[in-house]
Amino acid sequence: MSAAGKRVLLIVGGGIAAYKALELARLLRKADIAVRPILTKAGAQFVTPLSLSALAEDKVYQDLFSLTDESEMGHIELSRSADLIVVAPATADLMAKAAHGLCSDLASTTLLATDTPVLMAPAMNVRMWEHPATQANLATLRARGVSFVGPGEGAMACGEFGLGRLAEPPEILAAVRAALAIEAEPAPLKGKHILITAGPTVEPIDPVRVLTNRSSGKQGYAVAEALAALGARVTLVSGPTALPAPTGVKRVDVETAREMLAACEDALPADAAVFVAAVADWRPAEPGETKTKKAARGLSLALAENPDILATVARRGPRRPGLVVGFAAETTADDTELEATARAKRLRKGCDWIVANDVARQEVMGGDQNTALFVTAEGTERWGLASKADIARELAARIEAALA
Repeated sequence: MSAAGKRVLLIVGGGIAAYKALELARLLRKADIAVRPILTKAGAQFVTPLSLSALAEDKVYQDLFSLTDESEMGHIELSRSADLIVVAPATADLMAKAAHGLCSDLASTTLLATDTPVLMAPAMNVRMWEHPATQANLATLRARGVSFVGPGEGAMACGEFGLGRLAEPPEILAAVRAALAIEAEPAPLKGKHILITAGPTVEPIDPVRVLTNRSSGKQGYAVAEALAALGARVTLVSGPTALPAPTGVKRVDVETAREMLAACEDALPADAAVFVAAVADWRPAEPGETKTKKAARGLSLALAENPDILATVARRGPRRPGLVVGFAAETTADDTELEATARAKRLRKGCDWIVANDVARQEVMGGDQNTALFVTAEGTERWGLASKADIARELAARIEAALA
């Protein structure tokens, strides 16, 4: 069945995960599903009505007692105006209100007044999720026919780890499609295997100290997620990060550059390989077996060169992936120098494409945004400041076209 004409009422609850509702709204509209948003008072502490309205391409409803809203679209009509109600994030409070028939605001009143199918995507602290009250509410809602997607397991904004993470927007979109009996979008990279590296490497100086860098892994993980969303089978070889593996991605954890190279070689053959990891160029030649004491004044550290993972895989002969993409984090004087450095590196490494950026001019390492210089044999493109997710989707689209 086509998505045309399908409408979702999106209820955005409170919590840090509310920011993902913006991406969900964007994905729903991209899939030709109409979105009408309800933003709770708590949700408005994390996302603005303007941003939600812009991405949903519809008015945002917030106030149960708004004379204007009630005259134009009363809460009873609002509750029945869609083919599916999606609650994302579904907080413990919203789940409790729905389970017990409480209606103290527009969102909970809408859930009580509806006979439309409901899909909830829970998001909360792991202890809140595991609490007997929440689990009882979950069982009650399921018995009444409410569907659920997630929660996932991983690190949380509160610093804890466990179940309670909001499902990723593509996963929620898939659940919406299933609930509306909409045929899944074609997976253009189905049957393709793509190898990706991400994060830093860590080289031991002694049992306590290490050589490493500031890479968070966010860009590489975003690339893995974007390619998995296109149907690729993704192997993500990752240095130490605090990030959860993207849905549907096989993650192989490593620490050192030599371990990363071995894991990459084990993952071959692959149709494409994207080397995003910030690999340490050197390692201590002779790591100490015991902790080096502070009293050792004038300590010198002999270094040995690490293997060049990108160049090694790019020259694998018959086992070389059909498309090899490198990332280059540089500190250059200006864009002209960055381009010259990136072009030289592409030739030296033997890769097909280089995605270069200047990490000295903005908070790229550890941040959520990036700029990129996309270099191929045919030419150069400058991708302006964007989220790392957007950079990843742009690169994924280029890879899809190259592998078509």
